[in-house]
Amino acid sequence: MVRSDADDVEGYLAQVPADRREVLSGLRELCGRLLAGFDEGMRYGMPTYSRDGVAEIAWASQKRYISLYVMRSDVLDAHREQLAGLDVGQGCIRYRSPAAVDFTVVRSMLAAVATSRGPVC
Repeated sequence: MVRSDADDVEGYLAQVPADRREVLSGLRELCGRLLAGFDEGMRYGMPTYSRDGVAEIAWASQKRYISLYVMRSDVLDAHREQLAGLDVGQGCIRYRSPAAVDFTVVRSMLAAVATSRGPVC
């Protein structure tokens, strides 16, 4: 799955491979708990979390990895050392397996996004 045609996040999760569903559901639960005031929706064919109409967090099940998009560059930059060994781009973290997702680091990034007003990439 690269781009989903699901209408909502529930539908998206129903389409992802079973071996990734638990991790992606965990990402959703953390986003819901830590991103108060953000709107959950489907944009760009993946679940997104937006504030004031601007997407700041998204995640997806890609063909070869799970991607987590952290679009606050100050937050991503502050966590780069903790993401060593992962494929990290300008606004995207790529996890080669569900087991590679470190929920402690993800929780820290989401909490930082919730309070950040840094630039959105």
